[in-house]
Amino acid sequence: MSSGIEVTVFKGSENNGIVESTSHRQGPTGNEVLVKVTHSGICGTDEHYKHADMVLGHEGVGIVEQIGDRVTKLKVGDVVGWGYIHKTCGECEQCLQGRDQYCATKQTYGSANFHQGSFGSHAIWDASFVFKIPDSLAPEDAAPLMCGGATVFEIIESYDVRPTHRIGVVGVGGLGHLAVQFLAKMGASVVVFSSTESKRAEAMRLGATEFCVTRDKKSFDLVGKLDHLIITTSFMPEWKPFLDVLKPRGTIYPLTVDYNDFVIPMMPLIDSGFNIQGSLVASRIVMQRMLEFAAKNGVKPMIEKFPLTRDGVVEGMAKLREGKMRYRGVLVAA
Repeated sequence: MSSGIEVTVFKGSENNGIVESTSHRQGPTGNEVLVKVTHSGICGTDEHYKHADMVLGHEGVGIVEQIGDRVTKLKVGDVVGWGYIHKTCGECEQCLQGRDQYCATKQTYGSANFHQGSFGSHAIWDASFVFKIPDSLAPEDAAPLMCGGATVFEIIESYDVRPTHRIGVVGVGGLGHLAVQFLAKMGASVVVFSSTESKRAEAMRLGATEFCVTRDKKSFDLVGKLDHLIITTSFMPEWKPFLDVLKPRGTIYPLTVDYNDFVIPMMPLIDSGFNIQGSLVASRIVMQRMLEFAAKNGVKPMIEKFPLTRDGVVEGMAKLREGKMRYRGVLVAA
């Protein structure tokens, strides 16, 4: 049996902010692996749980320190990562079709395993949902890809986004700047929509082919209409000018985590046959392809680093909350 280990974690709380806690954990068994966390992304989803009594963080990267007796695909010393989904049943229709993120009994961040996360020193996970990081991908760059990168790449892989398509990306932030890179690297034409001119140069450098300012605009003047529209902002846009530049049967992907009702004009939806496609992070095969694509094509998040300490967690989450992060925060263990 693997030896136990002392684990330090950083949790949310109802009234006391970020809380540091330590505990003793037994080592991994069966198909589990013990990962020493070296880096963790700070994601907007972490904000949703800052008042919950649970360990925060779900964009983890680290080094395998121990493995259970049934682990075959990972070994001690491997650099690995994990994301939003921890485990699925492996037997339902969705799992068998390779859409395991829609498994009805899946274990996810915020719904299971409250005792551990990537805001901590170690974590023990089922090896089926732990992914080896390619050697050419730096761990600090890999961490934000485990959720943010997976979320946008799932759209590309699963919903027939092609290099010949024109894709609109609304917002140049934590998700948007990754979407632009992935799409540009695959050869698609990328139209970036942003509220002001301030991010034009950055968007073009990341690979955008067009940039459109949206503030106070009732219509957009584009080279051509769009096949897909990816919404990455923290709020839904004023729909009319966007629907006007979407091709008939075009698809809208609202990636914003918003607990309000989704409201959109009905008649344009009917008249033009628009599709609205929900999407949840990525299946395991898409996660693996995303990491390989990022490594091969030089897709890297723009990051700001913070120490993986209580103060670092507080500082990083505050900067994200204030909308000042450019564009993904990464906690780095000493």
